[in-house]
Amino acid sequence: MPHSQSALHGKISVLLAEDHAIFRQGLTALLQTDDQVSVVGEAGNGQEALQLATQLEPDLVIMDLSMPGTNGTEAIPKIKQRLPETKIIALTAHNAEEYVRATLQAGAKGYVLKEDSHQDLLTAIRSVMAGKTYLSPGICMGVVSGFLAGLAERADTHDCSTKVGWDALSLREREILKLAAEGKTNKEMSDYLCISVKTVEKHRASLMTKIGARRTADLTAFAIRHGLLTG
Repeated sequence: MPHSQSALHGKISVLLAEDHAIFRQGLTALLQTDDQVSVVGEAGNGQEALQLATQLEPDLVIMDLSMPGTNGTEAIPKIKQRLPETKIIALTAHNAEEYVRATLQAGAKGYVLKEDSHQDLLTAIRSVMAGKTYLSPGICMGVVSGFLAGLAERADTHDCSTKVGWDALSLREREILKLAAEGKTNKEMSDYLCISVKTVEKHRASLMTKIGARRTADLTAFAIRHGLLTG
């Protein structure tokens, strides 16, 4: 029966996914002091989070992004595919636009920084469970407006049939993707891969067309989603 823990206890059932045990256990202790929250499971990596989420069917998953093996950004869409009603909040040290964009695109409804307070996290939980999107006060609002504007623009101007997945990228395009996401220039990629700048430009243009990217930030977000950058 879906979300049975919530039904039994009248609380928001929460699964925590965080690879640092001391931090995870401390967070569990803090959350358990709230009479509306019940931590029903703990996971140390993305794959374990996926398994426990499938088993426990929690109302909410609080997910670290940088974990060994399957990282948080990879695990989020997999959890949403299996449990579309389960809400997800990212709890991370990363405040860069690329991470925020990738996480929201993956299906998370909340983004909380580890530097935020316990009260901020509780606010995020209540907001997300009420159907809202919550972003940490430490994240520039320009990131939010830019993300929403980008979604609207892509919906208006892009044919989704032109976008393809990871499997359609060539080995060279994957190499270019990783290097571009790391901030390498075309010249630096040329030197590293021992190919001409013109060839780099050709592969980069093909790559961006395939994944529907318009700028380097889109490449970085795609790379994060596919585990090339974990930070």
